[in-house]
Amino acid sequence: MKKLCASLFLTIASVCSGIECPMDVLIPSEEIAVKLKECAEQINKDYQEKNLTVVMVMKGAICVTSDLIRGLKIPFKLECIQASSYGYNGTSGGDLTISCLDKLEIEGRDILVVDDIFETGNTMLGICKQIETKRPSSVKTLVLLVKDIERKTTYRPDYVLFNIPNRFVIGYGLDYKELFRGLPDICAFVKDTPPF
Repeated sequence: MKKLCASLFLTIASVCSGIECPMDVLIPSEEIAVKLKECAEQINKDYQEKNLTVVMVMKGAICVTSDLIRGLKIPFKLECIQASSYGYNGTSGGDLTISCLDKLEIEGRDILVVDDIFETGNTMLGICKQIETKRPSSVKTLVLLVKDIERKTTYRPDYVLFNIPNRFVIGYGLDYKELFRGLPDICAFVKDTPPF
């Protein structure tokens, strides 16, 4: 019933905003909150007496990072970088660009990179490779979602909140052409057909 109500709400909200785009709710906000609490508790244990710096990958990881750090009871610093690997149409992969890494002061610190979604793995591997040139004490990764697709790499993030099918997802920080980031749930367009 909750999923039906959420889908109806999203359909009504999208029509009222002038964009007709019915959506499937894949992961409701309540499930996200439970997983984040569990993950934060594990990070609190894993990083006791360490020099933690959380590196948020903008813009997609803004929601997962902000909710995660509310559950951290250990001292930490927060930094952000911006990474993009999407082409013009918003769904296909393009060249990876990373900015703001040069400003990070992370030498000797324990780094936790937080990103929204793990697909091919190229973005996360590219970020970690560049972070490692700045001589941190350790580098681990956390992702909100891991997409069920074949990859060339055997690397997997250290912390994973959810595994999802191969669908283009939006909401809870994830976007389609910079829209829909503010949806509270993780959603997908019905029949995976974007509205434009």
